[in-house]
Amino acid sequence: MAEAPRLLPTPPIVVGYSPFSSKFSPFFSSTAYDQDAWFLTQIQLYPTTRLGEVVYKGIDGESFEYNGTEYTYTGPANIEVTENKDGSVDYDITLRDDLTFSDGEKVTIDDLIFSIYVECDPTYDGAATLFSAPIEGLEEYRSGMDTLANLISAAGRDNTDFTYWTEKQQKAYWKATDEAAKGLAQEIVDYCGENELNDKDDVKASAANWGYELADGATIDDFATALLEAYENNVAAAIGVENAGSSVEDLFPTIGDYQVGVETGKSAAKIKGIERTGDYSMRIHATKVDATLIYQLQVAIAPLHYYGDVEQFDFKKNKFGFPKGDLSLVRAKTTQPVGAGPYKFVKFKNGVITYDANESYFKGAPKTAHVNFREMQDVDKLNGVVTGTIDITDPSFTKDTAQAIEKANGGEITGDKITTSTVDNLGYGYIGINSNNVSVGGEGGSDASKNLRKGIATILAAYRDVAIDSYYGDTAEVINYPISNTSWAAPHATDPDYRVAFSTDVEGNDIYTSDMSADDKYEAAKQAALGFFEAAGYTVKDGKLTAAPKGAKLEYEVLIPADGSGDHPSFMILTEAKKTFDEIGMKLVVNDLSNSADLWTKLDAQQAEIWCAAWGASLDPDMYQVYYSDIANGGKEPGGDNSKYQIQDEELDNLIVEARASTDQEYRKQVYKACLDIIIDWACEIPVYQRQNAIIFSTERVNIDSVTPDITTFYPWLNEIEKVQMN
Repeated sequence: MAEAPRLLPTPPIVVGYSPFSSKFSPFFSSTAYDQDAWFLTQIQLYPTTRLGEVVYKGIDGESFEYNGTEYTYTGPANIEVTENKDGSVDYDITLRDDLTFSDGEKVTIDDLIFSIYVECDPTYDGAATLFSAPIEGLEEYRSGMDTLANLISAAGRDNTDFTYWTEKQQKAYWKATDEAAKGLAQEIVDYCGENELNDKDDVKASAANWGYELADGATIDDFATALLEAYENNVAAAIGVENAGSSVEDLFPTIGDYQVGVETGKSAAKIKGIERTGDYSMRIHATKVDATLIYQLQVAIAPLHYYGDVEQFDFKKNKFGFPKGDLSLVRAKTTQPVGAGPYKFVKFKNGVITYDANESYFKGAPKTAHVNFREMQDVDKLNGVVTGTIDITDPSFTKDTAQAIEKANGGEITGDKITTSTVDNLGYGYIGINSNNVSVGGEGGSDASKNLRKGIATILAAYRDVAIDSYYGDTAEVINYPISNTSWAAPHATDPDYRVAFSTDVEGNDIYTSDMSADDKYEAAKQAALGFFEAAGYTVKDGKLTAAPKGAKLEYEVLIPADGSGDHPSFMILTEAKKTFDEIGMKLVVNDLSNSADLWTKLDAQQAEIWCAAWGASLDPDMYQVYYSDIANGGKEPGGDNSKYQIQDEELDNLIVEARASTDQEYRKQVYKACLDIIIDWACEIPVYQRQNAIIFSTERVNIDSVTPDITTFYPWLNEIEKVQMN
């Protein structure tokens, strides 16, 4: 028997990363950095190409052309999609039969079925959205069950019906709830005092900073009670929204005891549309065409024997590796991932994740035996490569960063010190406006409210060009629709109905001409804004706003996480626009936040009026989670972001659903353009910039010829990390 090839002792690949959150789970990770941490250890059902196309024939391999070069992509499975005459769709999946996990156990279809059932469990609360897919029987499987926490919370403190839990459990839950609420209240008070938002230990003032009105002399107990009342006694929801840095687990250590599901009604024992057809094959039967389903199926094939329990898996007996409604087995492995990917997770200690090569990786043993992911601040990333602390990283690619790289290389962006690869970021920067908090009469969808926001947006949009050029130079561009330019659905300037965002007046006439100077454009924007404000019900006299309609104001606050120093691409937009707002009698209060967590706290609590942030995007431009009204106020499905804008628009909802029901890309693009026009009409989101990402490699230490060629937004260098060698 031939001896297995041995890896040569070479230096590890050291990669600089922003701080991790230690959720290194293919099921429960929440940040991009944590996702990369588990990605090295896992295989997903299928790969995508450099253009983001699905590779359906991973076992056989499929070839796709990119920039004149043909690349062949392989994966762990073949997927055959069949649209049936009755409108249903079958997804037939066949796995390779020679896959093994890094611990030597074979990969079978049971591992994939287990992974799918985790993401479809009634108590699953991770980022994946497979549970929303139109798989036959999925809704019936998830119905009739809720978590113990939700049930006890809904029943109230005086409940005497102990059909589904004991009196002892109920008392313990409420005791833990009260302790967690007090901890949350104290955390907020401490935070406000430490950040000099009010006097230390002033509960009333701290609560006011968080949007809660309490009486003079209020105590921590009073604040805790107010927090619980606001969330109908659901302390986990309160912590998730109102926290000043802590997690639910931090403040409610026993929450896991109450995350188990309790069956309270009729519930199917299995998902009818999931069929096991062999040891390495299965079928998923969807009741209708849904363009997003194939993307939701890009699940990690996680090991049943590690994340679940083999003894609890028997497909014929409706047992899928864990008790339905109890994911405690899976949650317990959140910090230590295991899979069939190119590397094996060893440990996370002192800010460094260490990996060893998985010599049984199906694409071949990695060329480099060890990889380290090292935590560091963004400001230290570039210098880390220059000095040799790290070999590869992703610094924020600003004009200053580009100039510093060129200086290190003697004038070139790629040279003898640093090799730079740039791609468009899978996302975009924007300025958001909460449609309820910036409205007339509290009616966010009225014409008057839209005109108010259009007045604000018109002035802000006018300063995008100068601000983005100043901050990014050639490393970013201004965009005019709320969608990443990386998406196939993004409108292009050559399209016949393309428009510059907020470039028309209240009558729909263009306010800019091609021969205008910058100052002429700013003046045109100011005059157009006055027209919008007047249409919103403001009193305008001699070019000034003198009175606001009921429910509207002459002063609005904008939050920007610029480190307290103005370091943000949209900061110049605000400072320049503020002058124009002053000229017309409206005050724009710019709140430069030194801690970005403060922004998300305010957004989640729906307390922000205007803010600056950036969206991450996905392979498919589906808009359901961000703009669909059903989740506008923290609705039925976790992960919804529409609560930031609070749009309620039936036409937009119908279009979003319509786009999901077709796989015709050209048709979907037309529907999404109509959606984008509606979002612009609501004036709750001002698209600002599409930036580039840079991955920089040490030319001296990394064998650049071994790095993935033609890196793209959809195909990062990590996709072929097994090929990377050190010099």
